[in-house]
Amino acid sequence: MLIHAPHASTPSPTYLTHHPRRLNPMFPRSASLNVSIANGIMKTRWRRGMCRPVVVSAAEEGSSSFKSDRKREVVEHICLLKAKENLSEEEEKDMLDFLYTTQYQMRGIVAISLGRISEENIENYTHALYMRFQRKEDLAKFYENVFYLGVLKEHVMPYCHGLINVDFEAEVEDDILSIFRKGEEFNYGLEFVLLISFVSDAIGGAAEHALASLARLTIGFPSLIVQSTRGLNLNLSSKEYTHGMVIRFR
Repeated sequence: MLIHAPHASTPSPTYLTHHPRRLNPMFPRSASLNVSIANGIMKTRWRRGMCRPVVVSAAEEGSSSFKSDRKREVVEHICLLKAKENLSEEEEKDMLDFLYTTQYQMRGIVAISLGRISEENIENYTHALYMRFQRKEDLAKFYENVFYLGVLKEHVMPYCHGLINVDFEAEVEDDILSIFRKGEEFNYGLEFVLLISFVSDAIGGAAEHALASLARLTIGFPSLIVQSTRGLNLNLSSKEYTHGMVIRFR
């Protein structure tokens, strides 16, 4: 599914398109976010209809070409929304603007991008939000933040049928540009988000082996990939997905 953002099948891919938002005039970001939902095991057996790529274009706070051996833990947050069919452009703009401004209402949010899914998908997700937090404690505070809860109540749920959240811990290079996803490499590009559901017997060794193989694959393409993160889904509300992965393409 394709997502156009001002501010993620096999079957059909999902694309989220990002473009600079007026709310961040000093640091405009133009990028794309591709979200896939997959179901499989170590041998990468995907259940038909469970892999959904998504591309998004939106403003984002955005690794440098310098790769440090030192690592820093971060927490990745993914939210997929199902907007109502009769959503107007003004209502969409209002929803995305308010979601985007949540980064200014609390500490701990170090990167953000969001936008509209541009292709139809079986789950009927229409918009996506990606955020990076410094710590799990920051993510917990985000879910309880009064401003964020107000945005959901007044500017998101009136326009949506529902949403799903997936969160996971990951490691990135221990330098400012990589942590905060800033710099020339994050000005443009494609962000691919993969949600995976491993069968229970594969959790642990087999799943970790599959994720490690994916990680080695991303490392093998430095000319194409700026940064990738992966980890176990921590969100109890979406345990049908066991893991998440985010890959930033140039």
